Amino acid sequence: MLKPSLQLKLSQQLTMTPQLQQAIRLLQLPVMELQTQIQTALDENVMLEAEEPEGSPEDGQAESAASESDDPEDFSDAEPEPEVAVAAEAEWEDTQKTGPSEAPKSADPRTTVEYADRSEETLRDHLLWQLELTNLDARTTAIGQAVIDAINDDGYLTDDLETIRATLTPDVLVSIEDIEQVLVKLVQQFDPAGVGARSVSECVQLQLGQLVPETPGLELARRIAAEHLQLVAEHQYGVLKRLLRASDGDIEAAVALVRACQPRPGANVFTAPPEYVVPDVFVRRHEGQWVVELNNSMSPQLRVNQVYAGSLGRGEEYDALKAQLQEARWLIRSLEIRNETLLKVALTIVQRQTEFLEQGEEHMRPMVLRDVAEAIEMHESTVSRVTTNKYMHTPRGVFEFRYFFSSHVTGEEGDQSSTAVRAKIRKLVGAEDPEKPLSDSQIAQMLSEGGVTVARRTVAKYREAMKIASSSERKRSKSQ
Repeated sequence: MLKPSLQLKLSQQLTMTPQLQQAIRLLQLPVMELQTQIQTALDENVMLEAEEPEGSPEDGQAESAASESDDPEDFSDAEPEPEVAVAAEAEWEDTQKTGPSEAPKSADPRTTVEYADRSEETLRDHLLWQLELTNLDARTTAIGQAVIDAINDDGYLTDDLETIRATLTPDVLVSIEDIEQVLVKLVQQFDPAGVGARSVSECVQLQLGQLVPETPGLELARRIAAEHLQLVAEHQYGVLKRLLRASDGDIEAAVALVRACQPRPGANVFTAPPEYVVPDVFVRRHEGQWVVELNNSMSPQLRVNQVYAGSLGRGEEYDALKAQLQEARWLIRSLEIRNETLLKVALTIVQRQTEFLEQGEEHMRPMVLRDVAEAIEMHESTVSRVTTNKYMHTPRGVFEFRYFFSSHVTGEEGDQSSTAVRAKIRKLVGAEDPEKPLSDSQIAQMLSEGGVTVARRTVAKYREAMKIASSSERKRSKSQ
């Protein structure tokens, strides 16, 4: 029989403290979500207050760090290039100085500015509005509403008729034929043309059905939409001509009618509002150095309210305020850690990708998360959090941090970035002879001659990722 006894055991374990959890959560927030988080904290915590900005941005509001050299290992021996620095600085200043008040005014007084539709009316609202204007009985109206609910934002019917019938049961007992009749005779006649279609072919046929019968090439266009739409997408006009036994002029007129149709009719009514990207850091050239600055304008600087903090006593009635004071200090420290880490990662990226900033995509260097993690002496998971949904404003445009990371491709002059290889492929395709487009094998051979060893299938993979058609498709499209 075992007897109870006391034992002493030493062990180590990793504990996620509330402070660490908060720091990790703030680290992965993009700047807009961070701004919301800070504003919520200011509203709920009386111990927090926003610092009033002192001076102007030119006086050094933003935190910054400079990269003095193109060499990622040694940033002290390289000489700055005045010509490149001046050009980059001029480009940066042009982008910074451009504003609504400095836009060129049109000499034509009749010129008007078109503003985007901000009514936020969805396609469903638009269809229901038309349904309400139609004088229908309650049963037909219920069927029409169920059909409209099954239409997505592109204007296509996503549910089959049996599913729609099930949604109406048991309130409204209908047959498949009843739903089909409401769909075809009612909803598919609504604006925009082509709405309620169950396929692209049906969508095009509905739009062609609204043209006057005397339209040249209309009958041939209907046959193409019903049976040979894929051939139009692949530019197989020769095959189309043989199958339909039509002349070049008839095929051209019919195809023009088909291509004039809208494959996404719902986009004519509702388009999702654009999502604006706010950069987390700014990169610019200053006095021969690349300077990295945090975008502090979007998130206010926080501090502890010393008036409230100094009035705290030792009684239990102050426990809630003491807890808020501790939370305020944790939040401020977490934001400091976030800014420091973000600045370190951004500066390391700029130091390693100086050639890209100065010369373009073809000079992008291969880089993975481990490279940055080792440079800043942090874990790869931390670098991954920092580079997710974070953006960098450079003289060459706004890029997500992850854009600068790419795999290695072997070359005679050392490893090259897959981004640089893609840029070279795009350049070769752009300079090719339209009558004799380059095949994937030819592109691979030309890259090999330039010192980049890459297989034909890799070229094909990169080409497809950039949505560049094959050589045969490029030849057909340019010959039309």
